[in-house]
Amino acid sequence: MIKKLFRDMLVTQIVSSMTVTLCMLIDSIMIGRFLGVDSMSAYGFATPLLLVFAALGSMISAGVQVVCGKCIGNGDREGTDVYYSVSVLLAVLISVVGLAAVFALLNPLTRLLGAGRPSPDNPVFGLTRDYIIGFILGAPAFLCAQIMVPFLQLSGKRTRLVVAVLVMTVSDIVFDLLNVFVFHGGTLGMGLASTLSYYIAFAIGVAYFFGKDCMFRFRRRMIRAKAVRELLSFGVPTVINQVSTVLLVFALNRMLLAQEGTVAVAAYSVISTVGNICYCFGSGIGAVAMILASVFYSDRDRTAIRQLVRLMTVYAILLDLVVMGIELLIATPLVRLFLTDAAAVETAAFGLRLFVLSLVPSSLNSAFKNYYQGVNRIGFAEVISALQNFAFPVLFAYVLSRFIGITGIWLGFLCGETAALIVFSIVVWAHHGRISLSADAYSMLRPDFGTAPEHCMECVIQNERDVIEASKNAVRFCEAQGIARRDCMMIGLCIEEMAINIVTYGFSADRKKHHIDVRLVLDGNDRVIRIRDDCAHFDPVHYLELHEADDPTAHVGIRMVMKTAKNANYLNSLGWNNLTVAF
Repeated sequence: MIKKLFRDMLVTQIVSSMTVTLCMLIDSIMIGRFLGVDSMSAYGFATPLLLVFAALGSMISAGVQVVCGKCIGNGDREGTDVYYSVSVLLAVLISVVGLAAVFALLNPLTRLLGAGRPSPDNPVFGLTRDYIIGFILGAPAFLCAQIMVPFLQLSGKRTRLVVAVLVMTVSDIVFDLLNVFVFHGGTLGMGLASTLSYYIAFAIGVAYFFGKDCMFRFRRRMIRAKAVRELLSFGVPTVINQVSTVLLVFALNRMLLAQEGTVAVAAYSVISTVGNICYCFGSGIGAVAMILASVFYSDRDRTAIRQLVRLMTVYAILLDLVVMGIELLIATPLVRLFLTDAAAVETAAFGLRLFVLSLVPSSLNSAFKNYYQGVNRIGFAEVISALQNFAFPVLFAYVLSRFIGITGIWLGFLCGETAALIVFSIVVWAHHGRISLSADAYSMLRPDFGTAPEHCMECVIQNERDVIEASKNAVRFCEAQGIARRDCMMIGLCIEEMAINIVTYGFSADRKKHHIDVRLVLDGNDRVIRIRDDCAHFDPVHYLELHEADDPTAHVGIRMVMKTAKNANYLNSLGWNNLTVAF
C-alpha cells in the first residue's frame, strides 16, 4: 500500500510543485521570444523577489505537512482543524503585509535586485519594475495555492490539484499571447497574465474548502500562539531552503554580470527557469516523503519508514536520470524557445548541459532534508538546505570561475550538490557507527524507536483467503505473547470481522485493485490494531453511532468490535481509511 500511495501522491505533488514555476517558465519563454534580451534580464533580476513570496508559502506548506501528518498519525482530527485555521490566518497576514511592503519600497527593491538606477540608458530598470508590479499582484493567490496543496493531498483530492495546475497553465499561455499580440503590455502585461492565471487556479482549489465533504474547518477560537510557533518552526528548514536559493540567484547574477554582462544573466534566467521545472521532480519526492515520514513517525512505524526511505531514494535517482538525459539531448532547441540572440543561446545551452548534471545529487539532498523534517531532525534539515542551495554552490562557483571563467560558475551546481550529499552522508554514517548505504542508516532513527519486531505483527490483505490467514496469524501471535486464549480469539475475530467487511463492500465497489494493511501491536499494556485500506470513504465508528437504534442483529461485526474495544478512532486521510482500535 505504501508503494502505491507514494506513486499516487508523487504524480500529483510533482504537478502541484509546478504551480509557481510553470507560470514563470511560460513568462520567460514569451519574454525571451517576443520582448528581447533586456526584458529577459529584467525577468532574471525580478526572480529573487518572486522566490521570496514562494519561500513564505513553502514555509507554511511544509509546516502544514509535518504537523498535520503528526495529527493524522496520532488520530487527532481536532489538531488538523487547529493548524488549518492557523495556516489560513498566516496566509492572509503575509499577503497583506507583503503586498504593502513591495509597493511602498518598489524603486529601492528594483535597484537592490541588480537592475541599476532609472535612466534613459538603462531600460532594464523600468522593465524589471513593471514585471514586479504585474506579477506581485498575484502573490496572495500563488501563496495560498501553495498552502492548499498539502491539505488537498491529505484529503485525497489529487484530481482537483492536477486540474487546477492544468487550467492555470493553459490560462497563462492564452493571456501571455493576448498580451504580446493584442494588448502589447510588455513585461507588465506578462506579470498580469500570471496573476490572472494564479487566481483561476486558486478558485478551483479553494472551492473544495467550502464544500460539505471538506475534512478541515476554519475555527477562529482554535488559533493559538503555540500552534503558530509550532507550524512555523517545522517550516523553517524550507524557508532556509528558499531563502538560500534567492541568495544563490542574487550572487550568481552578480558573478555573471561581472564575467560576461547581461547576456550571461539572460542565459542564467533560462537555466534557472528550466532548472525550477527540473527541480519539481526532486521537490515532489521530498514533499511526499515529508508528509508520509511525519505520519509514520507519529505512528512509530519503523517498517514503513524504512520502506519510505528506499522508495524515495530509488525514485530520486531514476526520475532525475531520465530528466537529465532528456535535457542533455534537447538543451539547444529548448533554449531557443526562450532566446533568439545567438550568443545568449550558445551560452545558455552550454550552461544548461552542465547544470543538469547536478540533478541526481540535488534530488537526493531534497528528498532527505524533507524526510528529516518529517522525523523531527529539524536542525539537520536546515544545515542541508543552507549547504545545498547556497554555501557550496556559491563557494565552488566563485573559486572555479577564477580559473575557468563562466564554465566554473555552471559547474558550481554539480560540485555544490555533490559536496552537500557527501557531507550529510558523513553525518549519517557517524550516527550509524559505520559506513552504510542501507535504509536503516539513512532513516536516522534511534535504536529504541518504534515497536520491537517481536511485539508487532504486520500483514497485507488482498482477498478473503488473506483475511482468514491474517486472523489465524493474529491468534498465534497473541498466544506467543502469553495473552489469555479468550483474548487471543477475540483479537483475531475483530481483525476478521473488520477486514471481511472491507473486502465484501469496499473491494467490490469498483474494479480497482485494493489492499488492507493490518498492524497489531502488543507492547506492555498496549493492545492496538490499526487497519488501513484504500477503498471508498467509510467511518465505522460514526456509522455505528448513526445506526445504534437499528435491529441489534444488524451490523453485528462492527457492533462486536466496538463493544469489545476500549476505544476506537477513525480518520480518513491521504485517500486511506485509517481505523485504530485499542483493547
